[in-house]
Amino acid sequence: MDLVKIFIKSAFVDNMIFAFFFGMCSYLAVSKTVKTAVGLGMAVIFVLVVTIPLNWLIENFVLQEGALSWVDGSENGEGFSGLDLSYLSFIMFIAVIASIVQLVEMIVEKFSPALYGALGIFLPLIAVNCAILGGALFMQEKQFPNIAGATVYGLGSGVGWFMAVVLIAAIRERIRYAKIPGPLRGVGMAFLITGLMGLAFLGFMGFEI
Repeated sequence: MDLVKIFIKSAFVDNMIFAFFFGMCSYLAVSKTVKTAVGLGMAVIFVLVVTIPLNWLIENFVLQEGALSWVDGSENGEGFSGLDLSYLSFIMFIAVIASIVQLVEMIVEKFSPALYGALGIFLPLIAVNCAILGGALFMQEKQFPNIAGATVYGLGSGVGWFMAVVLIAAIRERIRYAKIPGPLRGVGMAFLITGLMGLAFLGFMGFEI
């Protein structure tokens, strides 16, 4: 049941877009059509589901103070068990994210060249998408007791970002031919809709989780 709560909270209550406005650059850029939004959303889900558990393992078995006690089998501060490598968190998290994003880019280019061309520069830019790094840092802050919680959190965060980008893409396709004042067309209207959707998602804060 705790895993269900983690998923619901990460997808709806702590939505990366509507609660924290993380990943807005790619969110606005690829949300012109549903097809590209779905493609990038699936890529973000995959990257979050893989990188957050990996970063959890690195955090808990390498970086934290005393995490390397498994190397020398001691917990008395001698040898490796006394090391505190937490200052390397940022660079390690980014290295893992960049590696997985490179893998995703190769897979998409191999099996869906059309989608690869449509996503353009924004596919490799997932590596610097603040929603991805934000997920890893939130995982670190929440201190999940096991890898299952971290994995579900990554899945929920990815699904939340996926919902946001697909919803805004569907709305933007729908209003493309609507009579909208010139200054508000394009990104301006997307910002307005995002704000309204963010207010709507505030209703999920009433969940007892």
